[in-house]
Amino acid sequence: MGIRLAAEDLKFSWDGKRDVFSGISFNISSGELFCILGPNGTGKSTLLRCLIDLLDLGGGTVRLDGADIKKMDRQDLSKKVAFVPQGYDVAFPYTVLEYVLMGRAPYISAFSSPSHDDVRIAVKAIREAGVYHLIDKPVNEVSGGEHQLALIARALAQEPEVLMLDEPTSHLDFGNQMQVLSLVEHLRDRGISIVMTSHYPDHAFIVSDQVGIMRDGEFALIGPADTVITSNTLRDTYHVDVKVEYVNIAGRKVCIPVRHRPGCLCPTDSGSVLDEVVSVCSDPDHQCTNCGF
Repeated sequence: MGIRLAAEDLKFSWDGKRDVFSGISFNISSGELFCILGPNGTGKSTLLRCLIDLLDLGGGTVRLDGADIKKMDRQDLSKKVAFVPQGYDVAFPYTVLEYVLMGRAPYISAFSSPSHDDVRIAVKAIREAGVYHLIDKPVNEVSGGEHQLALIARALAQEPEVLMLDEPTSHLDFGNQMQVLSLVEHLRDRGISIVMTSHYPDHAFIVSDQVGIMRDGEFALIGPADTVITSNTLRDTYHVDVKVEYVNIAGRKVCIPVRHRPGCLCPTDSGSVLDEVVSVCSDPDHQCTNCGF
């Protein structure tokens, strides 16, 4: 597979003095999912907006199928790349169908109405996102999880080749998180290239092909989830003690936080982390030998 999206030595600053990030480079191919992990304030959402030219880079180039996106027509770019933001509120009671039809904007000329084909594509996107039963419901009356799926449907109505997802499972309950991840996995499998930010390392194990750990304004590591997401990298990134272990019943690795006092990176004893967590949680007198918590 050829490279679909390439980020080359990207740099961004709000004030021209202090870089939010610099030296950012990565490639993704057709049907590949790249998950960006990192703490709050490290620039993940800002990076996504730079990748779609919503913010002006201070340096570097983003290429889509080899073409510099800065030199692409905005309407053509909108037909190829779709963006799903986080925490998007809707003030007006558009129906879900009307809301998703907005994704057809790059294909509809000024002062024109959506065609029968535009409606057909929007309905197809709604079905694919699993919210067809809400098609006539006001979008500002649906649940958070349903709204997130409607947002993804609106992006799918653009018929994109690349999909940018900014923390798509943020603020969702466990069931809705898994529903969104299942949809994301399906979209990847049908050939859409996806860049997704997340605060959940476990989600990267579930759906990603490549993972980037972003901290201190750069990618500390890029590679397969099994290689990049380790106890040490999560400890260095989030400043908490986390054990990463393979769980047979899940068929994958999982991340298990270990209790500690804020600011203390307590070392843990050797042995099973599950045994240790059970022991610590069941012993009210447990104290860390390092910090006394």
